[in-house]
Amino acid sequence: MIIQIKVPSPGESITEVEVSTWLVKNGDYVHKGQKIAEIDSDKATLEIFSEENGIITSMVEKGDRVRVGDVLCIIKSSKEDTKKHIVQEKKNHVEKVYPTNKNIKIPSPASKKFLKEKNIFIESVQGTGKHGRITKKDCIFHLEKNETSIVSNSPPVTTMYNRSKTKTPLSSLRRKLSERLVYVKNQTASLTTFNEVDMIEIFLIRKKYKDIFKKKHEVNLGLMSFFILSCIRSLKLYPDVNAMISGKEKINFEYYDISIAISGPKGLMVPVIRNAEYLSFREIEQEIYKLSTRVHNGKISIDEMTGGTFTITNGGVFGSMLSTPIINPPQSAILGMHKIMERPVVVNGSIEIRPIMYLSLSYDHRIIDGKESVGFLVSVKESIENPIKFLMGGSEETISNFLEIF
Repeated sequence: MIIQIKVPSPGESITEVEVSTWLVKNGDYVHKGQKIAEIDSDKATLEIFSEENGIITSMVEKGDRVRVGDVLCIIKSSKEDTKKHIVQEKKNHVEKVYPTNKNIKIPSPASKKFLKEKNIFIESVQGTGKHGRITKKDCIFHLEKNETSIVSNSPPVTTMYNRSKTKTPLSSLRRKLSERLVYVKNQTASLTTFNEVDMIEIFLIRKKYKDIFKKKHEVNLGLMSFFILSCIRSLKLYPDVNAMISGKEKINFEYYDISIAISGPKGLMVPVIRNAEYLSFREIEQEIYKLSTRVHNGKISIDEMTGGTFTITNGGVFGSMLSTPIINPPQSAILGMHKIMERPVVVNGSIEIRPIMYLSLSYDHRIIDGKESVGFLVSVKESIENPIKFLMGGSEETISNFLEIF
């Protein structure tokens, strides 16, 4: 039986993909449901699975671009091949459990000392003893044969200075990202404004309620839910930050789809939390956990990354103290969170040590004025430094209700 594995459609409007990774070799026996390849589109990576047990052949070359619906590979399925595979697996199992020494290079005590003194790699010596055992005679023969290339008591230059280099073609996903970054640089009037925020109130709330929150909802009470809710409040106050340019028109969104940048094995992905204005702390943290898990497992879909009206990125998880994040087109602004550091600050006339985070807002000056950008960031700072007042109903008694832990 011949099974054709065809290129699936990654999503609407995408007609071509690139074969980024093969996890098996031509002629390998594969099992039904086994992951055999990964393909990159301009927006995401898709996994390809075997549809039947059998031998894989006619594999498209890695790096080739293929159209949706094209044959990616062929799987030849037959009872005879399955029987041969079972026999080979048993043989491999026996060899694994009961290995032989015929390919293992074991030096004798005398040759081991000689190899060390003369700085000779054991892999380069041919053993003539029993089971390929290396004798001192073998070492002397090797040294005499290669004496022009051996420098006594000093390692070869190649072991001291590695000057090799490799060339790897950029994946379709990485090339598209590069194009988008260059587009943003060339097509937007991007500026960045900065501020700092005292995280002490958030720290106190999390310290007091995080264990109860985790036990109740099985997700952590992180920083991101506070920042998402703070940004939504600020976007309502400064609606042009939640807008985009389309041709000669400005589109203001009256909903808040917040994109969050998450680093995964394939690079930075930006899935979207839709209608975040209707979500509670619990629902936001659960959505973040779900999306993060899908990104890290390589399961995130194009639909989950499509759209978004405003983006938040947290370079602080990698140790960044300050940055100017690049706008995620066609959006008009992006908030950058950074590493929290203990710094001396003046509080009511006294110097105190507080956990301080620098914030940045990169924005498209074609649509957002400096006054709006600064006001937006000040508003976020205001919410984070006074979360009970601005995010949790205004009193200590309401915190448990907003965290849904009553």
